[in-house]
Amino acid sequence: MIERVVHCTKRPVGILGVTGTVGQRFVECLVDHPWFEIATVMASERSVGRPVDEACRWLLPGEPPSSVGRMTILPMDPDAIDVDDAVRPIAFSALPADVACDVEPAFAEAGYAVFSNASSFRYDEDVPLLIPEVNADHAALLASQRRRRGWSGFIVTNPNCTTTGIAMALKPLDDAFGLRRVFATTMQAISGAGYPGTPSFDILDNVIPLIPGEEEKIGRELRLLLGEMQNDQVVEADVVVSTHANRVPVVDGHTICLSLGLERPASPEEAVAVLAAFRGGDSVSRLPSAPERPIVVRIEDDRPQPRIDRSAGRGMTVSVGRVRRCPLLDLRMVVVVHNTVRGAAWGSVLNAEALVESGYVT
Repeated sequence: MIERVVHCTKRPVGILGVTGTVGQRFVECLVDHPWFEIATVMASERSVGRPVDEACRWLLPGEPPSSVGRMTILPMDPDAIDVDDAVRPIAFSALPADVACDVEPAFAEAGYAVFSNASSFRYDEDVPLLIPEVNADHAALLASQRRRRGWSGFIVTNPNCTTTGIAMALKPLDDAFGLRRVFATTMQAISGAGYPGTPSFDILDNVIPLIPGEEEKIGRELRLLLGEMQNDQVVEADVVVSTHANRVPVVDGHTICLSLGLERPASPEEAVAVLAAFRGGDSVSRLPSAPERPIVVRIEDDRPQPRIDRSAGRGMTVSVGRVRRCPLLDLRMVVVVHNTVRGAAWGSVLNAEALVESGYVT
């Protein structure tokens, strides 16, 4: 039984880009959060001044929570928002990269702790690219970020949704056996393209073997996530990554087929034992959004599958199966991750919880 950390007073938080699909996921996971309370919702000028339930085409099951649906959308300007000076304000960003590159620094400069799902700052050397179970120590970059940029706040990013599933599965194997080569073929759900996303005429009865920029993102982000902190910076892991990225007609849940080259030999049975034992650290497992088991190993011959396994652990658990020997490298396996939950909004919320608990957000 995991003993969850309890905070008596909820922190007010804001959502940047509340009307989009990731913004709606932020609403979903924050509306009943035990630590955070949605106090402000923000979006582009075309939505400003309107209530959420009027400005937003709700794309998740059910209706928008009434408490949020009645909220008036504010401009994405920190000067337009009243905040409690005694508590560091938190903003969750669901903005597209071209908008985030201007808006997020303005909030960080104004003292906000910005937890971003956007790619704008993922590769900046002083911005943590974070998965708490994988590289919580990379949060130490925040000291240099604030010093170099003169911000009273900061920006923390979460990885690409596909990279998240790969990194979660590979972290325990890298720790146990050393990781040297990764060959990945991704089958990515249409929700990863946002709304309206890929036209139905293109994706139905089809597989699209190109997601622009995706293959490069996965390799770079994986090396950062598995890298080590040295002298206040991240030294990328020495891992060669080759990826094929494909869009497939699945609504939610990315599937990734992996072949791995290891530093030290490992049997499938040894790998399964390491994966099944992975918990990501006691401090993470106590957080309210953390699943009881960050990785579940499926022993069935035909699992994991996105329709069946994407919601494991409320969508926060990564499912791994078909762990077997690889005739070209060492091991091969299949991974399923919920791309809009663990790989997007809820991943950012878990980052925020981790930094509150570790004292970075005071």
